[in-house]
Amino acid sequence: MIRIALLRHFPTDWNGEGRLQGQVDRPLTEASRTELPRHSLPEEWRNAEIVASPLSRARDTAEAMAKGRPVRLDARLMEQAWGEWEGRLREELISDPASGYVHVEDWGWERRPPGGESPGDVWRRVAPLLAEISQPTVLVAHRALMRAILARAWGWNYDAPEPFRIRKAHVHPLWLEDGHPAQPEAPVRLIHD
Repeated sequence: MIRIALLRHFPTDWNGEGRLQGQVDRPLTEASRTELPRHSLPEEWRNAEIVASPLSRARDTAEAMAKGRPVRLDARLMEQAWGEWEGRLREELISDPASGYVHVEDWGWERRPPGGESPGDVWRRVAPLLAEISQPTVLVAHRALMRAILARAWGWNYDAPEPFRIRKAHVHPLWLEDGHPAQPEAPVRLIHD
């Protein structure tokens, strides 16, 4: 078994507005850029390999956590493609029955936005990466991608309220058993230097 941790990128302007970002490459806010250097990975994760989505919001978060160590970029960690929903407000989508958008507990693994990816698509994209991990690793990624990994670890099928909460400025540790997520642990806050 190999222990990994998931870390969500720091906020962008669209996070603050409640817009679906998907694979649009929105930069971190100025506040995020100011705050990031004040944080470090928890001690047990400081020597772990760091692999990040190539989208700048995740890459910049990973580089700040690496403190000068190398960061490996992997496109399989990119956010879920939201297709026609990218850039739209969740409230706007939920209030328009024609949009097809529903609350996450009603998605199932295969609900797909028009022109985008389903959670199942995201899982099928990231699963080969998880199978390749052979040492403690921090994956710096995005909420929907983290949700797909945590859903597998928790045995959640997008059919009820999430049994976990993806917390900002926290690592979310779990174990990989033969490349499969298992035994999720409580989130651990980043160290504030």
